[in-house]
Amino acid sequence: MERTAFQDQSFDCDCWGCGRRNDYGLGIKSYWSGDEAVCAWQPKEFHIAGPRNVLNGGIIATIIDCHSICTAVAAAYRGEGRAMDTDPPIRFVTGALNVSYLHPTAIDRPVTLRATILEAKPKKTVLRCSVNSNGKETARGEVVAVRVPPEWSDEDAGRRDP
Repeated sequence: MERTAFQDQSFDCDCWGCGRRNDYGLGIKSYWSGDEAVCAWQPKEFHIAGPRNVLNGGIIATIIDCHSICTAVAAAYRGEGRAMDTDPPIRFVTGALNVSYLHPTAIDRPVTLRATILEAKPKKTVLRCSVNSNGKETARGEVVAVRVPPEWSDEDAGRRDP
């Protein structure tokens, strides 16, 4: 497995799930393990759902989304044969997110996410991501990641279509 997380190579953003500049965020870290991207993340006690021992479903959706988008970005850099800190920047946004909750996800132990690319085209990448806890798949998601132009930025994201 690679030693440097995708997020520490080029993701200079404030995203709540994966942004390294967000002190209040979830702070997920994603790494290549062959052609699969892996993330191990430890929920905190305040990430609860209704039952105090279960991880909130919205947080599960967020970590699936962020891990998958980061994987799409890393794969695009890898496909272009360049480092993730080179210009022009490669960015993706979520075009679709579908999450299936299979079993309750325990909050008191780490979760492991595994993302694989199902389809990669110049402007769209489709990924499948599984969430595992205590040796069991507890959730599964499919994400459509849409590539946006290099000049796209946080400042004008709400004013212009990707």
